[in-house]
Amino acid sequence: MAYRMLMRRIMSSAAAKQVGFIGLGNMGAPMAANLVKAGHSVVVFDLNPSQVLKLERAGATSASSPAAVAEQASTVITMLPSSPHAHAVYCKDKGVLQAVQPGALLIDCSTIDPDMTKTIHQGACEAGATFADAPVSGGTIGAENATLTFMVGCSEGDFPSVTTALQPMGKNVVHCGEVSTGQIAKLCNNLILGVTMAGVSEAFAMGKCLGIDPKKLAAVTNSSSGRSWSSEVYNPCPGVMEGVPSARGYTGGFACDLMVKDLGLANAAAASVKTAMPMGALAHQLYSLMSTQGKGGQDFSGIYQTLKKKKDGTV
Repeated sequence: MAYRMLMRRIMSSAAAKQVGFIGLGNMGAPMAANLVKAGHSVVVFDLNPSQVLKLERAGATSASSPAAVAEQASTVITMLPSSPHAHAVYCKDKGVLQAVQPGALLIDCSTIDPDMTKTIHQGACEAGATFADAPVSGGTIGAENATLTFMVGCSEGDFPSVTTALQPMGKNVVHCGEVSTGQIAKLCNNLILGVTMAGVSEAFAMGKCLGIDPKKLAAVTNSSSGRSWSSEVYNPCPGVMEGVPSARGYTGGFACDLMVKDLGLANAAAASVKTAMPMGALAHQLYSLMSTQGKGGQDFSGIYQTLKKKKDGTV
C-alpha cells in the first residue's frame, strides 16, 4: 500500500511538470512546438505518426492515446477538427476523461458546437477537472509565430491559470465569459471572416476583369473604407502578397472544409435562436461549392478562384 501511494505521488509530481497536447494538424503542430520552445515538457498524441515524429524531433515526447496523455499531464490542450472528434478524444474509450487527474486543467482550442463544449465541460466537472474552451483566431501564420488570439470561455477564477497556459502560443487571451462563450465568439468571428473573404474575392475578381492591377486595387482598398483583414493581411488574389496561401497555390492555411464546418455551426446556432443569417447562409453555400469542386483541402481564400471569370467567360 505504501509503495502504491509513493508511486502515485511520483507520477503526480511528474505530471505537474508536463503539458499534454492532442491534435497535431496545421494549427496544433506549431502550437505544440511553441510550447516546447517556451521550455515546457510536452507530451503529444495524434493519429498521424508523421506529425508525432516531427514533434518528437522538436523535443516533445509522445503517448499512445488521449488517456495516456491525461495520465502524464496536469494541463491538457486539444486542437481538433470537429465536434465528433472532440467528443471522442474527451469522452469515449481511452479518452482524456477516463484518466484525467483531479485538479487538472483541460483547454479545448477546437472550434466546435457550443452545446458539445457544455457536454465536455460537464464530464470534466464530474471527473474533478477544470475545463475551458479557447478557440483561436490568427490562422497558421499566427500559430507558427505564436501570435494567436484565444477566445476563452471559463469562470473568472480559472482565467488566470488558463492565460498562463496559453500565453506561449499567442499574444492575446480574451475572457469572453463562462464556458461555451469562447465558441460563440469564434463562430461570430468566422462568420464575419467567411463573408468578408467572399466579398473581397468577388471585388478583386471583378476589378481584374475590368482591367485594374490587383496590387493597385489592394493599395486603394487597404487605405480606404473597404479595408479588412481579408484584403490587407490575407489577400486572396495571387500576386498581391507574399507569404499567404494565394502566393503558394492556396496550400496550407485554413482549409475550405473547415470554413464550411464553421459556417454550418454558425448557421445552426443562429437557427436555434431564430436569428436571420442571409449572408452567412450564402457564404456557406459558396464555400460548399468550392469544396464540391475538389478544393476542400485548399485554403478558404481559394474562393477567389471559384468566383473569378475563366478565359472562356464562365465563372
